[in-house]
Amino acid sequence: MADALISVLLRQLASIAYQQIENEVRLDFDVEKEVAQITSNLKAIQAVLEDAQKRQVKEAIMRDWLEKLKDVSYEMDGMLDEWNTQFLSQEVEKQGGGGKDALVAKKKICFSIPFHCFCFNQVSRNTEKGIEHRPESSSFVDISKTFGRENEKGFIVSKLLSESSVKGSDPLVIPIVGMGGIGKTTLAQLVYNDESIKAHFETRIWVCVSDPFDVIKIAKAIIDGNGTPNSDGLEAFLQCMSKSIEGKRFLLVLDDVWTQDHREWEQLKLPLQKGSTGSRILVTTRKEEVTIMMGARISNMIHLNELSEACCWSLFCHIAFFDRGEDESDVFEAIGKEIIKKCEGLPLAAKALGSLMRFKKTRKEWEDVLHSKIWELEEIEQEVFQPLLLSYYDLASAIRRCLLYCVIFPKDYVFEKNYLIDLWMSQDYLNLEEDKNKGIVGQNYFNNLVMRCFFQDFNEDDGGNVTVKMHDIVHYFVQLLTKKEAFIIEVKNPNKRIEVPN
Repeated sequence: MADALISVLLRQLASIAYQQIENEVRLDFDVEKEVAQITSNLKAIQAVLEDAQKRQVKEAIMRDWLEKLKDVSYEMDGMLDEWNTQFLSQEVEKQGGGGKDALVAKKKICFSIPFHCFCFNQVSRNTEKGIEHRPESSSFVDISKTFGRENEKGFIVSKLLSESSVKGSDPLVIPIVGMGGIGKTTLAQLVYNDESIKAHFETRIWVCVSDPFDVIKIAKAIIDGNGTPNSDGLEAFLQCMSKSIEGKRFLLVLDDVWTQDHREWEQLKLPLQKGSTGSRILVTTRKEEVTIMMGARISNMIHLNELSEACCWSLFCHIAFFDRGEDESDVFEAIGKEIIKKCEGLPLAAKALGSLMRFKKTRKEWEDVLHSKIWELEEIEQEVFQPLLLSYYDLASAIRRCLLYCVIFPKDYVFEKNYLIDLWMSQDYLNLEEDKNKGIVGQNYFNNLVMRCFFQDFNEDDGGNVTVKMHDIVHYFVQLLTKKEAFIIEVKNPNKRIEVPN
């Protein structure tokens, strides 16, 4: 939220000097100097703000600094509103005959930020400190510890084994799309290690891509000892890569792709055309825009949904009751089945909860977890919300603000697209792109959140009205990010009548 607030303040400050010149306002203080100073300070903060927000999850000093920054930003916003009100009242006085001399600001607005509360230079030090990066994935998987996904796996295997009728065409791209923690990598691992896949493809390559999209790193993984480049340049690696797969039917898994830059993909795609007919590329990503950029067909796309409650329970039991006797497991089973509802079909949450409960020995400890908020559990915050943070910070700051606004709605709320955009517009959240129609900007923001899996259950009726819902885990995540800004009351039995005694 702080990044969006700073952007708004910079935009407001930029207009003040213009108003002074345009309307010949005479002020009793050097507004140009004041505006230049505060603008410089805000831009300095903006340069390190992204890093500070990423580090706030693990560093209390970052959270404290960001809270103070938000407080000051709101205070400045109020000051600017006061200045504009004063300006408008003097404009009315001028039109009433007071003349230009009446347009004298009688009150100097103090545009100052209390930098003494925390020196923001500390934020810029050790920029990598505290930032979570996705662990490198591999193709290895313990099948005995995976549950569900049989239908999805069968669909993908059939697509990979299907014969292509066009020789020399681009390798078929099959994308697995879903929110962080939904199990995309696990599903890809199951497919990669399927016996029929091993028998069908002459060579299989697994590459954990992540961000940034490093073409040379991917080329190295594909070569994997099948040749040596003549130099360290991109051209040499691509030439060597092309020769290593030439005439072979290959399966290439690109796990965790983020880039939407078609130029980077084109560099890699063209040499891959040297593979034999029937070669395939399996991609996992959180962003539907990636699949569009890679030219994947909608019919080949797998949108990964939540696991069933039964599969989540099996996954939870495998971890939570490991090395426990049957009698002990029976004691906690009823509570465990209630606890597992908190994971809302997210495999990563089921694993995190299972790991947490594995070391809880008493009934009271289990009940404490059952009655707690999911975002209050440290294990959930670290293991489940960290992947969501990566997706969150991949959004533009203005879109983050629109996402956080959705916290005011209850869980399972059905968002109507046009109504939500109108609400964003009423809050002036779409005013960061003044040269564009706000309605169009709002639709772009909405579509961006849908394609990044922050919204799901997309539905469009015959009249073109679009509705979506937010996954409960995403709702919990947004509550975590706004817990000091939004106060939410959950009402049980809202229709129950309360009898007031006489």
